[in-house]
Amino acid sequence: MRNIYLLIILMFVAGCNDKDERPNILFIMSDDHAYQAISAYSDKLIQTPNIDRIANEGILFTNACVTNSICAPSRAVILTGKHSHLNGKIDNHAKFDTTQVTFPQLFQKAGYQTAMYGKLHFGNNPKGVDDFLILPGQGSYINPLFLGKKKDTLITGYVTDIITDLTLDWFKTKRDESKPFMMMYLHKAPHRPWWPSTEKFAEFYEMEFPEPETLFDDYSNRGSAAKSAEMNILTHMRYSHDSKVRPETIKEMGKVEPEIVYIRGDGMQLRENPNDFHGPYTKRANDEQKAKYELVLDKINNDFRENWPGMNDEEKMKWKFQRYMQDYLGTISSIDDNVGRVLDYLEESGLDKNTIVVYTSDQGFYLGEHGWYDKRFIYDESFKTPLLIKWPNKIKPGITNDEMVQNLDFAQTFLEAAMIDVPEDMQGESLLPLLKGENDKWTREEVYYHYYEYPSVHMAKRHYGIVTKEYKLVRFYYDVDEWELYDRLNDPNEMKNVYSDPAYSDVVEDLTLRLKNLRIKYKDSEELDKKFLY
Repeated sequence: MRNIYLLIILMFVAGCNDKDERPNILFIMSDDHAYQAISAYSDKLIQTPNIDRIANEGILFTNACVTNSICAPSRAVILTGKHSHLNGKIDNHAKFDTTQVTFPQLFQKAGYQTAMYGKLHFGNNPKGVDDFLILPGQGSYINPLFLGKKKDTLITGYVTDIITDLTLDWFKTKRDESKPFMMMYLHKAPHRPWWPSTEKFAEFYEMEFPEPETLFDDYSNRGSAAKSAEMNILTHMRYSHDSKVRPETIKEMGKVEPEIVYIRGDGMQLRENPNDFHGPYTKRANDEQKAKYELVLDKINNDFRENWPGMNDEEKMKWKFQRYMQDYLGTISSIDDNVGRVLDYLEESGLDKNTIVVYTSDQGFYLGEHGWYDKRFIYDESFKTPLLIKWPNKIKPGITNDEMVQNLDFAQTFLEAAMIDVPEDMQGESLLPLLKGENDKWTREEVYYHYYEYPSVHMAKRHYGIVTKEYKLVRFYYDVDEWELYDRLNDPNEMKNVYSDPAYSDVVEDLTLRLKNLRIKYKDSEELDKKFLY
């Protein structure tokens, strides 16, 4: 009898010691991080050795893209695996359909420990997350407030460092070692207005960056959408809010920047205060932080006083571009440093051996291409997004892939990797065949895109389209009805709309039919287009 009891005890202990071998997921996402600003894609602007580690140890996607290039809708697509017209979050103002099932809920239900730190952008109680501290809305770069499950917390410091500190603290003190984890490590940077840390602010102000060849694009050979968008660095980027020229300096120079008021289709006013220099800085920084920032701000303002009066428009564009790059890239340098801290911890703890690490952004961003900043358009710099994934012993290190993959695919990929059933109404496709080098099992040749937020900030017209490796067909609608076609291989900068070129008539006919079929496949329609008009 004693032997039977002993056997039962041993079997129980052995069962208790069984370890869940499903892979961990570390999902790292930044906000508005252009693929051009990752040296694994291009080293013209910045070196990002830590983010590059993910590509060097895994796979880099060169045609990764989004379904709707704007912050909150992109995040809703990622969480639900559904296009914007189905999850309800068509733009930054629309309400997210909270009845939607998100992939963290499915991970939590399947026994994963889940956590989220950083920027979610919408809502204050993410479903399926055991522990979280998230920024309210856009959040602040300096001394940010975080919304928590139990209480809200104001933390002194720089937001990128703090989000990383919170993530590492969870790994070290809150992780349940008996469970696999799904961690969402979400950076605010490099979202506008770009405030680097005090150290990066000083370092990057001394740098000069190469200009894109399309900086002075005049938008000829394009439709009205490119011509009427309000995201030109010279015309629409603000000296105070963006370039960090003090409001009093601008007034001293005899210049006044007017407030911009956007009127949405439903009559709501959206105001952009040109003097919102104070919000992220003066109202939040403590005296010690201000003293360090002021050293660089003095240089910026003295430079402006000395040079601005004699500048022509071309020189002003160049000056604004350099100020933009100095601050934007300075925030990215901090992201790279902090990603390195987390990757180092994974290696030191041994967690890296069974962890899928993903680095991406909620969309791309213009870094002066076509004279622009911001995003929204289906044109490449906005539409494409960085995507780097490593998974030891599953992904061959150092490979690249040019298939048309989307943020729509993330949820399905993570669920399949974790051996969790995928809901039938998710619309993405698992990337696992591509991650494992089984490219012959990948069947998608085109992706669907639909942007809704118009009329609104930056005035990028509503549009939808189909994109393949070779071509891009777009329909702009709402207050216009215009079509554009771009030859992605022969015109990579997308400078010439060839929709009406007879040489492309067969391409137009083919893609028009395929676009119609894509809209049917993804359950989008003219009726929904009308429903979502303001």
